[in-house]
Amino acid sequence: MSAVLDPHGHAAGHGDHAHDDHHDHHAPTGWRRWVFATNHKDIGTLYLLFSFTMLMVGGVLALLIRAELFQPGLQLVNPELFNQFTTMHGLIMVFGAIMPAFVGFANWMIPLQVGASDMAFARMNNFSFWLLIPAALMLVGSFFMPGGAPAAGWTLYAPLTLQMGPSMDAGIFAMHIMGASSIMGSINIIVTILNMRAPGMTLMKMPMFCWTWLITAYLLIAVMPVLAGAITMTLTDRHFGTSFFNPAGGGDPVMYQHIFWFFGHPEVYIMILPAFGIISQVVPAFARKKLFGYASMVYATSSIAILSFIVWAHHMFTTGMPLTGQLFFMYATMLIAVPTAVKIFNWIATMWQGSMTFETPMLFAVGFIFVFTMGGFTGLILAVAPIDTQLQDTYYVVAHFHYVLVAGSLFAMFSGFYYWAPKWTGVMYNETRGKVHFWWSLISFNVTFFPMHFLGLAGMPRRYADYPMQFADFNAVASVGAFFFGFAQLYFFLFIVLPTMRGKGEKAAQKPWEAAEGLEWEVPSPAPFHTFENPPKLDATATKVIG
Repeated sequence: MSAVLDPHGHAAGHGDHAHDDHHDHHAPTGWRRWVFATNHKDIGTLYLLFSFTMLMVGGVLALLIRAELFQPGLQLVNPELFNQFTTMHGLIMVFGAIMPAFVGFANWMIPLQVGASDMAFARMNNFSFWLLIPAALMLVGSFFMPGGAPAAGWTLYAPLTLQMGPSMDAGIFAMHIMGASSIMGSINIIVTILNMRAPGMTLMKMPMFCWTWLITAYLLIAVMPVLAGAITMTLTDRHFGTSFFNPAGGGDPVMYQHIFWFFGHPEVYIMILPAFGIISQVVPAFARKKLFGYASMVYATSSIAILSFIVWAHHMFTTGMPLTGQLFFMYATMLIAVPTAVKIFNWIATMWQGSMTFETPMLFAVGFIFVFTMGGFTGLILAVAPIDTQLQDTYYVVAHFHYVLVAGSLFAMFSGFYYWAPKWTGVMYNETRGKVHFWWSLISFNVTFFPMHFLGLAGMPRRYADYPMQFADFNAVASVGAFFFGFAQLYFFLFIVLPTMRGKGEKAAQKPWEAAEGLEWEVPSPAPFHTFENPPKLDATATKVIG
């Protein structure tokens, strides 16, 4: 493999190419540092800031949806615009907020955790980030195109997509670009983990966060082209006279669903496996114990990834598939609950009889386990085909996947932020504010999404701008909760993220959490611009540097 170049064009990460003194710690400054960033820490920061911006955009759309649903009747928007909001909220949150945020964590932490000098392909890393900006602008800008944004739901089902205005094409192009970005990021992560680990760090000594990301990266490479295929067929149906999904020309709209969900179900695990990795780092640190069942965690993660390819049609129980198909997908879905449960039991066993303290990272980790488990149970209920037939496309499904994705992915990210931010910024966040953020988020999240289970059981369909009077009370509660939850994240940014980014707060020790393990705690806080230019020599556990 050729040498990896740092921003000065010098080879980095090889003992015989150590830097000369005169530019040992001179990071590029000003706008050039960010536009031409090749340092994994800077690119990680860019990803995290981008994803938080998109979280706010998607969050505003969510609050517009909840404002409309605060009471029956049409308050603010017409049904067409309402459907644009639901579609764009989903697309922006999945492709603009959750996925780039986890790539940000990967960029920051993987080289530090495996003792690499940087990511394997530094310039490709820069390119994969900057691709997201035009894609995001195209997505958000689709509101201002003739006919408004796409209004086919984030799943972009035919035949609605064949009837949308030009914004549909912009959306397809944006998702192609984001997919290319994901694939490049994944290649980078795989090569970094497999080729650039410090000597002595075998795969089975690697931190769980690296393991979950290695498996996630393979998943991304496997399924992003499937999404690209589905939306390309949509594009040719729209403009080039093909009939993949048009029954009038012999096509089949249900085929689109099969192709989309063959991407979409592994995608759900792409958005949760890195979260599992973060929780597997945080829980042992605050329980002051080794992670229980490390090998079983690795195998469980791999099993989830493999099984995720054979469960896709549990999203399609009402499409008229044969009974045999329903049974297969029902049992396969129940099977995937087993490795997921293994992880939850392992985290609980790690905490069992540990000397636990509840700083903010641990609060979010425990909150994650509690609320994610609830989301898992509702998923198990929806896996039962006869029940799903009743609950298909109701608010029960909305409740289920928000418990998994908001309380799952988002809470894990918050946990990871509080855990690693002292290493990133060199200062400790304000513990009291962190705890306020946790309790405010946890309570308002449950106030928002728990009533949706009842709405779904009572038969309220999702993506409807209006509803009968009997659903009014729970909708009002959910809408109030949503605004509280949204303001909690604004509080997080203004009073926790900004002060730590500016270096306000007490100085962080090199290892702020006494029981935290891993190479990232062997470098100073804040982590210097260049780390591990000479590969570290590891102790037997591959968590500490010796000599």
